[in-house]
Amino acid sequence: MNILILGSGGREHALAWAVKQNPKTDRLIVAPGNAGIAMLAECADLNILDGSTVVTFCEENAVDFVIVGPEAPLAAGVADACRAAGLLTFGPSAAAAKLEASKAFTKEICDACAAPTAAWARFSEPEPAKAYIRAEGAPIVVKADGLAAGKGVIVAMTEAEALTAIDDMFGGEFGAAGAEVVIEEFMQGEEASFFILTDGTHALPIGTAQDHKRVGDGDTGPNTGGMGAYSPAPVLTEALQAQAMNQIVLPTIAEMARRGTPYQGVLYAGLMIQDGKARLVEYNARFGDPECQVLMMRLGAQALDLMLATAEGRLNEVQVNWADDHALTVVMAAKGYPGAYAKGSTINGLDRMPEDSRHMVFHAGTALRDGLVTANGGRVLNITARGATLEEAHHRAYAMIDLLDWPEGFCRSDIGWRALPK
Repeated sequence: MNILILGSGGREHALAWAVKQNPKTDRLIVAPGNAGIAMLAECADLNILDGSTVVTFCEENAVDFVIVGPEAPLAAGVADACRAAGLLTFGPSAAAAKLEASKAFTKEICDACAAPTAAWARFSEPEPAKAYIRAEGAPIVVKADGLAAGKGVIVAMTEAEALTAIDDMFGGEFGAAGAEVVIEEFMQGEEASFFILTDGTHALPIGTAQDHKRVGDGDTGPNTGGMGAYSPAPVLTEALQAQAMNQIVLPTIAEMARRGTPYQGVLYAGLMIQDGKARLVEYNARFGDPECQVLMMRLGAQALDLMLATAEGRLNEVQVNWADDHALTVVMAAKGYPGAYAKGSTINGLDRMPEDSRHMVFHAGTALRDGLVTANGGRVLNITARGATLEEAHHRAYAMIDLLDWPEGFCRSDIGWRALPK
């Protein structure tokens, strides 16, 4: 079959890598793709936020299956346009993707189905928001309501920091995403990611991972889109997964169906674990980035079969076959990220990297210029490895990084620290 993946980041490179391994794949196109993706698939220059443009491209290229990678085209209704045109599509409708596109909407759903989550309040004006913060005190969490590329969340440890976040958000730092803010109770505990496929009726857990949001070693510095991840996440025990499914995920899926906006695609539940219980931090309407990289490394070719079953409404007929292994990915970012950073530096040493079922470099923000791979974003590479143990995966990933020659880049040195032997 002919498959189109929408997106240009490390998540989409990982999806393309897994899909390419499946013998069902005849032709693989990624739009717009990046320098790494171009090595294994066709890349198409396409406006992926315009549903009609995507549909026309699919018709002209006999595309059989569309996989929507990032959140922005989902929120823009691209999956709706594809389905309306009769295209088999993986990814929720715009109405269902509000679970990520609006923090307040997710909180309303949680309230409606009694899913455990943090106490919250919504504000559209700065002064009432500030009054609420002064009354509640710190630590407290301030979130831009809309999509902010993973950066619209401020975990404020002081009241002053929270008040500054309100000024920034209403001042336009996150654009339209900050027109409304959600202020939440600060939840203590350990955070982990739980991934579930759902066709609107059935649900199938497909793995756990743990991300590292802070830019610096020891989880210090500002929040980022994610500096590394590993899978599985030991903190998400089978008992906790069962609790999360029964109290959070399945009630959410049922509530979305009851409202006439069934959710179809991958539901990424960010969970906070404390005292043996999970509470919902947030939902994402797509695979996490960089969690997708470790999930795809472990799933391989079956990822396509699972996504097809989701799109065709037959998730009850399939199961996930997990190897007893571990995967770890380290994000290489441009110096200065998540603040200002330079683009255009040349990345050397990629030709020395092993690429096989246990070692992969997934490109996130790269471009090809005069035959050279250059940095074209904040998060640039995902150095990813599998191993029989987490220690082995960790060793392999960092050994690959040692082969790189890119002085303009940096990474955390402690990815996996929570789960590695002390």
